[in-house]
Formats: sequence, C-alpha cells, structure tokens
Amino acid sequence: MVEIQPIGNAYSESVIDLILNIQQKEFNVPITIEDQPDLLEIEDFYLASGGNFWGAFINGELAGTIALVKFDEKAGAIRKMFVKSEYRGKEYSIAQKLLEKLISYCNENGMTEIYLGTVSILKAALRFYERNHFIIIEKENLPAKFPLMNADNVFCFLNLKSKL
Repeated sequence: MVEIQPIGNAYSESVIDLILNIQQKEFNVPITIEDQPDLLEIEDFYLASGGNFWGAFINGELAGTIALVKFDEKAGAIRKMFVKSEYRGKEYSIAQKLLEKLISYCNENGMTEIYLGTVSILKAALRFYERNHFIIIEKENLPAKFPLMNADNVFCFLNLKSKL
C-alpha cells in the first residue's frame, strides 16, 4: 500500500539518499548535494513560496518523491520526481500517484500551468510525462521566472486549463 504525504526538512536525509543514489549510481548524472541545496531546506525552498514536497511511502520506507516550486501565481515547476527502481512500474504506480497528487494540489490552489525540466537520458521519464499529456517545449518558450537547473536539457509543459 502506497501512502503519499507532504514532507519537510525532517525527511531531508532520506530524500537526499534516495535522490542521489538514483542520479549518481543509476543514471551516472554528474550531480552532487552541493548542486541541490534545496534538498537541505525543503520547507524554505518549496513550501514557503506556496509549493510543496511529497513523499511516497511503502511500509514506512520512502520509495519516491515529487516537488512543486511555485514560481508564479498560476505556474509551478515539477522537481525531484524520483522513484526507487524496485518500486517502479504499474504494480505500485508510485510515479502516477505522485503526479496526480501534485496536479490535484495545483488545481486546489488555482495553478493552471505546470512546467518541468529533465535530462534526455531519462527516456522512461519522458515517456511517462508524455503519457500524462505534457508536451515538449523549447527552452526559449519557458516563462522568464522558470527555475532552471543546469543539467536539464528537455523541457515539458502541461496546461491544466485544457484538462478540466
């Protein structure tokens, strides 16, 4: 049974462990905790601006994460969407449940645009976003306030108004 709940700084260590293992060991992305100081300050970075950070738990174990950076009154950016390899796929549907929680939060809070940046080597992630009606856009078409990450080279957009 998957339980999804908002999490804060108390979970920073577990979040860092989960995310860095996937980034560095599984996908060989040259990124460190120094490149992601937001993970040490979840509440200040995500919650204070009106965004959120959720964890997916299975039997008390952190199995996945997703975060929302609210960077405009009506727009947010998905960050830190990661699921441990042993919990990926349809059996648990963790990524889908996390995304649905984030979309629901956006709808409840009057946000109509969701953006994200990712890296092209994460092919399964791109297919997942496309299945969920995100469209790939050029970097030049991102809003000026979009919080860019250096590693990202593919950008996606979801218009929640068109999904209503």
